[in-house]
Amino acid sequence: MIITIKFFAALYGMLAVVFGAFGAHALKKIFTDDQLKNFETGVKYQMYHAIVLLVLGFNYSFSTTIEVVMGYAFIIGVFLFSFSIYGLCISAAKGKKVKILGPITPLGGLGLVLGWALLLITVL
Repeated sequence: MIITIKFFAALYGMLAVVFGAFGAHALKKIFTDDQLKNFETGVKYQMYHAIVLLVLGFNYSFSTTIEVVMGYAFIIGVFLFSFSIYGLCISAAKGKKVKILGPITPLGGLGLVLGWALLLITVL
């Protein structure tokens, strides 16, 4: 499990840098200001949680159920939250907004909240 956590920390961190640069340069030309702001929110949350996963990967053994669920909550939460935002922004910019992605974003947010809540529990 520790390898999985570190893998996703590195993957999400790398992709956050790539998507951030892509958004700042290529997408800036096709996105509205609101779309760009939303896209940047996805990138920020992705990077924040990549760092969290990295720290967790070096400080937790993931030998308990709560630690494992916490790790998966962060991994799945980032994917649902950030990647649904990317999909919404890109599809809207192309004039074909994929509306099914709208309800997925808050589910990802709930996953992130769950991860933080479980982290709080492990600290207490």
